Amino acid sequence: MGGLVLGSEVIIDQKTLYHNLNGLLSGHHAEPSLQDHLQGKKHQRLESLRAKRQDQELRSVFVSGFHKGTSASELSEYFQTFGDVASVVMDKDKGVYAIVELQDQEVMEKVLAQPEHCLGGQRLRVKPREKKEFKYMPPKKQGSAHREQLSPEKLVQALCQADDVDSQMSQLVQLFELSESERRLRHLLVTLFQEVFSEFFPGCAILPFGSSVNGFDIHGCDLDLFLDLEKTKTFQASAKGPQGAQAEAGAGPDSDSEDSILSDIDLTTATVPEVLELVAAVLRKCVPGVHSVQAVPSARRPVVKFCHKDSGLLGDISINNRLALCNTRFLQLCTEADERVRPLVYALRYWAKQQALAGNPFGGGPLLNNYALTLLVLFFLQTRSPPALPTLAQLRELTGDGDQAIVDGWDCSFLQDASRLESSTNTESLCSLLAEFFRVFGDHDFAGCVISLKEGQALPLPSFLLSEMGAKLKLGPFNVQDPFELSHNVAANVNEKIALRFQHCCRDGAKYCRSLQYQRKSSKGKAWGLVRLFQPGVPEAGELGPDGLLITIPFTLMALSPGSRQQLCQARDFRRCWFDKVCAAITFVLKDVLKCSCTGPVGEPLGQEPTEQGGGEQPIVGSKHPRSDEGGSLAVFPAKKKLRPEGPVPEEEESLSWSCAVWHRVWMGRRRVRRQLRHLGSPQPDAEQEAGSLEVEEKVSEAIIQQEGDSMGSEPLLRFTACARVGRGQEDTRTLLCFTPGPQHGLLFQDFYHFLQGFLPRMVERYVTRAARGGQ
Repeated sequence: MGGLVLGSEVIIDQKTLYHNLNGLLSGHHAEPSLQDHLQGKKHQRLESLRAKRQDQELRSVFVSGFHKGTSASELSEYFQTFGDVASVVMDKDKGVYAIVELQDQEVMEKVLAQPEHCLGGQRLRVKPREKKEFKYMPPKKQGSAHREQLSPEKLVQALCQADDVDSQMSQLVQLFELSESERRLRHLLVTLFQEVFSEFFPGCAILPFGSSVNGFDIHGCDLDLFLDLEKTKTFQASAKGPQGAQAEAGAGPDSDSEDSILSDIDLTTATVPEVLELVAAVLRKCVPGVHSVQAVPSARRPVVKFCHKDSGLLGDISINNRLALCNTRFLQLCTEADERVRPLVYALRYWAKQQALAGNPFGGGPLLNNYALTLLVLFFLQTRSPPALPTLAQLRELTGDGDQAIVDGWDCSFLQDASRLESSTNTESLCSLLAEFFRVFGDHDFAGCVISLKEGQALPLPSFLLSEMGAKLKLGPFNVQDPFELSHNVAANVNEKIALRFQHCCRDGAKYCRSLQYQRKSSKGKAWGLVRLFQPGVPEAGELGPDGLLITIPFTLMALSPGSRQQLCQARDFRRCWFDKVCAAITFVLKDVLKCSCTGPVGEPLGQEPTEQGGGEQPIVGSKHPRSDEGGSLAVFPAKKKLRPEGPVPEEEESLSWSCAVWHRVWMGRRRVRRQLRHLGSPQPDAEQEAGSLEVEEKVSEAIIQQEGDSMGSEPLLRFTACARVGRGQEDTRTLLCFTPGPQHGLLFQDFYHFLQGFLPRMVERYVTRAARGGQ
């Protein structure tokens, strides 16, 4: 700061300016110094940076109007239909706009020539990026806790120099893990905290846990600390006894310290917020170099956050998170048991971060947190044949006297000494394990099972719900049970969209790992192995696989009442019962919500119970088209169900198909029409009938059809076929809905398909919920 800008080209820092002024005052001309500066490396570097920024501006567009929560990968995928996309930068604060940098100006001209852009049913606003004057902001100096950030270019260079994929994964660990100096710094900080807090909380212990010490550390990871106050509580209780003070004389701190802090609070009866405020006060006033102290009592695990100024380290202190110590030791044991654990976890964490699937340390958003992803990798290694890691139940069988532990009512006993474990006979390479991880989880039924590291099994949801933990674990699209706190789903924050993208990216990864580009080092200097795998992106939405475009309807038992849930779980053929419910819901959404006409054999709507009128076709509200072969907004003709024998559903046997024609753009502008209906004073049920309910969406479709009227042509907008079938495995509870667009309808269908991806599963869940409550 404080530099001088001459015109728009010359940038002079304070040091050069001071030298020039000195030259003028002493009677020397400043021009040689200025000329030296212009030819210097610093100025040349800044000029190069200026030219690069200007070039980026000329081929970048400003994009807004998309759904909140839309990822950079989705925007990149859309704009790649016009040409190559160099990068996508999202608005970090609110996520309401993005800057899309295209490969060249020709691609940009194609984008701007398009009269209308739509993504996920929303009309995008696309315009050239605003041109701004280049201003150089020097990077902030970081404390000794942070090494120089590893740039993507340096990472690529280091990985490409490796001999094979196994070496690349080992190199990844070395590049990302804490250096020895960083570890010493953290140790010194823990020692400092221990000395300070011992003065105020006699007998307390400051214990690190989490990333810093569990074996999966990276540069700049937070310093997580647990303040153990159990001995302090004992000290306080004994000090209150008749001879307590004399009994503790010489063993603890002086009474003045105890009086100043502990005399006004009883740690045994104090609330968590009260103790946290006390901890925060000690941090603010007594720990050197600590600032930005904030107590967060409302978190799932209440903490006091802080920042250490000199090192730049962020951290937090918790007072009731003893289970985290057990989790940390369990992860440490796994890294000690098999040297392949760390490279595999580091590689998958970085891959998931690059694909915008994981990396949120606190699970505050819909992404997988690093702990959940790490447990998923450990579970994968437990289930190899032969197993690479033991299950927690097997570790408990090996416990000795010093390994027994009950924490917060949970059994946390397991073998602590890795040297007592038998070596695994699994000899798979890291390269093979990574490929197998993608293959296994690319088609895993996450919503229909609970991943258990205790048992080393994916527990089927129907049987799990009938167990003791069934009513306690929060279920969702991604279920990973904490190995100790069995009522905690560590991936409960993950939404359906991220769960589906995780599987899509796994399938994409499995496909890449079968290629020679992954398995062999390039002799021509091209990207290979992990380098290509780490490139951001998602599977192409328009790419047809053997099953067409897929929408997965997950097993959503939580939508049912407890009674209905138990009845369904106890059904002799549970999967068939659930499939019938989903097919009924799909038919209802197509026929009633999106205004389709559905006919089945003998004129009966498929997937629904027969009605008193025989279930014939009903008039389509608001449609101007005939009710013949392609009448209505979406004409649907289900094919006859395959006959099914008694007993369990054979794999690939239960299915139901539709042939569809779409006449109206019922997927576009639904939010706008919903607002219009609200302003027109449409009757609103309880809680103003939340947006997205079945009744509201029916009215929205009707309004869209009425607004379009006869403006549509005599031919449908697009045609497609859809086929619903039961998931592949015998324990798979999902319904797989595969779409195949008609010829020459690819681009338009892609937008409709994106709409159905979010809309259809949500409406199916609402239908099942309403049906279970007797609403139909």
